[in-house]
Order: sequence, then C-alpha cells, then structure tokens
Amino acid sequence: MIRVKYRDFAEYMKLTSNKIERLRQLRQEVMALEGSLPRVEQRAESAVKLGPMEVAFPGRTFPLGANHEFISTTPSEAAATQGFVASLLGMLLRKGGYCLWIGNRRLVFPPALQLFGIAPHRVVFVDLVTEKEVLWTLEQALKCDALAAVVGELRELGFADSQRLQLAVERSRVTGFLLRHRPRSLHATACNTRWKITSLPSQMEGGLPGVGFPTWNVELLKVRNGRPGAWKLEWSRLQGFCSLPRQQEASRRAQEGRRYA
Repeated sequence: MIRVKYRDFAEYMKLTSNKIERLRQLRQEVMALEGSLPRVEQRAESAVKLGPMEVAFPGRTFPLGANHEFISTTPSEAAATQGFVASLLGMLLRKGGYCLWIGNRRLVFPPALQLFGIAPHRVVFVDLVTEKEVLWTLEQALKCDALAAVVGELRELGFADSQRLQLAVERSRVTGFLLRHRPRSLHATACNTRWKITSLPSQMEGGLPGVGFPTWNVELLKVRNGRPGAWKLEWSRLQGFCSLPRQQEASRRAQEGRRYA
C-alpha cells in the first residue's frame, strides 16, 4: 500500500482543478474566436431572440459574426427559408446597420421584407450573372465590417470556399446567411450551423378567415458546440418565435389528413 500525505494530495487536487479550469477557459476563448460562443455583451443584449430554439446554442444565444447555411430542395422550401431568414434579419437590423443580399437568380420578393420589420433602405440587392461572381462578391462583403449582415444565394459551396468565408466573418464580425437551393452535394462545410426550413399551414384564432402568422417546421441539422433539434414554430413581430400550440398542431394534422384522404 502506498501512503500519501493529506497535504500533498490536497495540493495535487488543487493543481488538477486549476488545470481543468484553465482548459475550460481556453476552450471558451477558442469558441468565442470561432463565433460559436457569444461574447459577454452579446449574451446580455442579443438582438436575435429565438425563443424555444435558444437551448440549442452555446450560451443560449444565436451566434453572430458567423456563417449560417440553409438548405432547400423545392420552391416552397426556398420561400419558407427566405421568410425565416427575413425574420432573423428584421431583429438583427432593428438597431441599425445594413445588409447586402447577393445572388444571380433572385427568388425573394423585396416588398415582402417589410412584413418582417425590415426597412427597404436597409437591404441592398446585388444581382450578378454567375455563381463564381456571387462567391467572390460574397467573400468581399463578409470582410466589410460596416455591414451588419450579408445574405448570399448560391447553389454549391466547397469546403475550402466555406473556410474562406468563415475566416472573413471571424475578422469582421459580420453575420452571414448562405441560402443554398438544390445543392448537388451536402458535404461538410465550415459554417457554424446548417438549417432546413419547411412551411406549415397557419391557423387563425377561432377559425376566422384570413391568413395567419408564418408557421415553419425548423430543423437545425448541425450546430457547432451545440445541440441540433427540430421545432414547429409560429412567428409574429410582437411575440417573435413561439412553439406551435398542441391544439393548433392537432388541427394542422387533421387538415393534412383530410387533404390526402
């Protein structure tokens, strides 16, 4: 039996705990540099409130100064994705700043952005011809720290290209939204998150006629240092993102059942 003095053992445990704490601090610093962990000021006054989705992110805060990838395969999914991104932009631009929307086949309807609280003069559209031009312009825009956000509509994104875009936002702290419609491959990228958004039937209170609030099935397929998940959400300018009530979800399923019967 090996005998160890209590004082030596206590000093050893103290050194071990100090090393563990220092490793934890280093890990948080690396995550902050990568854009995965929000800074202290971002946690206190985050412009983007995600409601039930906040549990998926480190520090329960949407990562700013990072790239977020959105995948769509059908026109309806592309429209739902644009609406979801517009809701994020509306919160992000609420305190000022400007956004560049870059693409070579614009799918968004600009006047509709006002429904999400985006002033028309806050978004500048850049329409190009080829995807190569889109990628180059997107990288240059993400390097500009005078912008609050950049939206890029492109189909393909290689890993090396995504690394360059990630390096750009780490230096400028601009938030990038990459909308990929009908990509040929879904390999790994350096983006902080990967999303898939699909639309759901909206419901009016009391069965009244009209068009309800935007309702989406939100899938967070990948998130760096977080927990992926899926949510059925309703969005409004006053309340933001809210979980779909169980009664409304049951009604939606009944409607879908009648539709396919």
